[in-house]
Amino acid sequence: MILYVYLYFLRYTLRIMARVSPNKSATLLDLALGGPIRSRDLAARGIPRAYLRRLCDRGLLVREDRGLYRHAAAPASGLHSLAVVQKRLPGAVICLLSALQAHELTTEAPPHVWVMLPRHARKPTVNNPRIEVVRASGNALEHGVVVRTIESVRVRLTTPAKTVADCFRYRRHVGLEVALDALRSYLEKPRASVDALIAAANADRIYPFMRPYLEALA
Repeated sequence: MILYVYLYFLRYTLRIMARVSPNKSATLLDLALGGPIRSRDLAARGIPRAYLRRLCDRGLLVREDRGLYRHAAAPASGLHSLAVVQKRLPGAVICLLSALQAHELTTEAPPHVWVMLPRHARKPTVNNPRIEVVRASGNALEHGVVVRTIESVRVRLTTPAKTVADCFRYRRHVGLEVALDALRSYLEKPRASVDALIAAANADRIYPFMRPYLEALA
């Protein structure tokens, strides 16, 4: 009798799993179509993490980095790496060369994703894509940050004006020539605001250094 009950319960459980599993797989794939997903995002939807490996084995998901996955059929934009990094580092701000690319202030695609973090934030571990980190605090960190949706991910990045000012502030990281090219590209934009650029430079405490270059090119 006990064996009969056990077998009945086992068959019932398998029937339930057979009905539910495809639904969970479909839900997970639909979620991945909305942009990169983290393994920890699944708990709220009642989806076991084992589904990630199963769908990867079937070629339906691609593992981007530790704990981060994307839909294999989802089209990746030229700014895909920014969405991936923002998903891994929600508190980061995309900046410098990566922000220049996002704002079309350069034609070059940087090999790393540049991010700005609070001065005392712990060092992040992101293996793919590789990142470059700069630190800031106060106005230099908070001024000139906008949100832009990239592949359904809300990406925080510096405004064009703040990006140019940052290039001068962190010129030892990116080079003065990059900063000057960024300034030229910014000033060539039809709606470029010199006032916004000065405000950003003041927030970075770099305006006295940047001013001669601005006056020469404006």
